Amino acid sequence: MEIIKNAREWKPEIEPALKSKATELKIMGYNATSEDVWNCLKDKVWKGNPSKRLYEVVQDIFHLSSNVYMSYLTINAHQDDDLAASIAALTDND
Repeated sequence: MEIIKNAREWKPEIEPALKSKATELKIMGYNATSEDVWNCLKDKVWKGNPSKRLYEVVQDIFHLSSNVYMSYLTINAHQDDDLAASIAALTDND
């Protein structure tokens, strides 16, 4: 019997794979954590939280390319900059 869950429900079972991918990305020069990898997968790969089997989720983790991860980091950095600029504009009393 194959178990199918939403991708995000598999997190407790796939923590070792997330750590392994984070280590791989660190070797490539990225400052990655397993939580960063998880968030990248949620935002870039599993849009809509699809139903998947365990092996499919693990496969997605190990096939996550550095290009996709870099794109995720870049988008988040720009969003953080926009947020900081918005806060500064609201708090500027000049």
